Amino acid sequence: MSSPSPVSASPVDPAAGPAPEPAGRYDQPYDRLAALPRPVWLPALTAAVGSREQRLDHARAWLAALDLGRLPDATIDFGDGEACAPLRAIVDELGLPSLAQGVATLAEQVVRTVLWHLDLIPDLMPRLDRPAAIAQATAEFREAWRVDTAGLDHEMALLRELIGGEHLHWDEIRGQLRSREWQAARRAAELLADLPVLAELLRRLGRSLPRELAPPRKTPRPDAAAVRLPLKAIETRIPGAPGELTGIHFSAQLERMLPGEAALLRHPIGRRLWRARHAEGRLLAFDSEAVLIDWRPDPDSPLRAASSEQQTQRLDRGPLILCLDTSGSMRGAPEHIAKAVVIAALRAAHGNQRGCRLIAFGGPGELLECDLAGRGGLKALLDFMGMGFDGGTDIQTPIERAIELVHESAWNSADLVIVSDGEFGCVPATLASLDQARSELGLQIHGILVGDRETMGMLEVCDEIHWVRDWRRHGEDGDTRIETRLAKPVHSKSLTALYFPNALSPRAAKKR
Repeated sequence: MSSPSPVSASPVDPAAGPAPEPAGRYDQPYDRLAALPRPVWLPALTAAVGSREQRLDHARAWLAALDLGRLPDATIDFGDGEACAPLRAIVDELGLPSLAQGVATLAEQVVRTVLWHLDLIPDLMPRLDRPAAIAQATAEFREAWRVDTAGLDHEMALLRELIGGEHLHWDEIRGQLRSREWQAARRAAELLADLPVLAELLRRLGRSLPRELAPPRKTPRPDAAAVRLPLKAIETRIPGAPGELTGIHFSAQLERMLPGEAALLRHPIGRRLWRARHAEGRLLAFDSEAVLIDWRPDPDSPLRAASSEQQTQRLDRGPLILCLDTSGSMRGAPEHIAKAVVIAALRAAHGNQRGCRLIAFGGPGELLECDLAGRGGLKALLDFMGMGFDGGTDIQTPIERAIELVHESAWNSADLVIVSDGEFGCVPATLASLDQARSELGLQIHGILVGDRETMGMLEVCDEIHWVRDWRRHGEDGDTRIETRLAKPVHSKSLTALYFPNALSPRAAKKR
């Protein structure tokens, strides 16, 4: 059924007779359909409850209340308070208003099923009396929604943070939230709880837009004031891990033996002494200790509410461009961290109405570019989450593509974030183009290092390098590879600069 358009009166020739009456008066109550989404039209028109006017008006009131996350008033009962009251109680019991908040298609589905079960009651009579028919319709309503919404509250909360719900269809949501790709996205979001500094970094990135280019600001809800926990440094000392030397002790560990003990092996008599000391565990060996500093939220400190100036500045942040390494060396724990970075970037972008472009790169010709924010963001996110990391590393093409993007008006205030283990390099022409974008547009390039050392490629390209030091512990439980099972971090990311300072190019040495 199509919505009849109200017809306005038009000039009529007096010779043609009396002017016809306005057609709009004959459209009632169907003129109310214009305020309803099309999927609700049929049940609102045909349900055997109340009058057409009541069904159309009350369906609109239900949709408005559910969109705000509230339960409709008890008087909005589609003209049958006795039958609607238990269905309304089930809607409240299952938490459907909070699930439908901001998700228009889910609110439509709630209204459609309420009307369908109200329409079911006459079909159950006279086999059942009216109270029994209402009870059976209510039980079927509860069971249908109990199955569909089991464990859905946490999924919907994450979905709103990442994409929002205004463009999603309920059937699409049900299928995608139970897919393998969405489960990977959920695990990546859970991983962010162990990486608070990384999530905070992505919220800060993006330069302020000029006032004339800033998106229209939305008035924040009174209960949406940003409250942040101060961070505190948690120091973890790992005895025996590579790090600072702390002393000398007796030991039988050959890898920690002092050079003076090893010299005994070259002497015919000293060799016997060395063997005796080794058997007794009395070889002189050095002690070392690694110090891991992890910044975590401090629940004992007073909460800090973000000031209005900070919130205004955050609304004016520019977009983000993510260049994400999907080469084979990123498989395992680095892959999980990279996907968590995508989740954090999309959460920051969606919360502040900012753009977010993903450029995933592997070997030559392996480039995936997509917009994560907007109507197609959920599909693009799930497609990426289902990817496997494999292949080589060709950063030349994604860097050149990012330089093209920042010269476009929509992205000229973006920051570039490179997530990699650092095993790459750029030719001088590309580095010169990056320097030009820095000077002309104020481009900032941040590197997220998921590895043990800064490489010359990252030092030459990035303005700042943020190190995920304990990346190994984020591997899967069943991963038996040696680099995942060894959970001890190295003592410094600057191994190349410490042990091979002359290997750095002048540009990399300047960055250091």
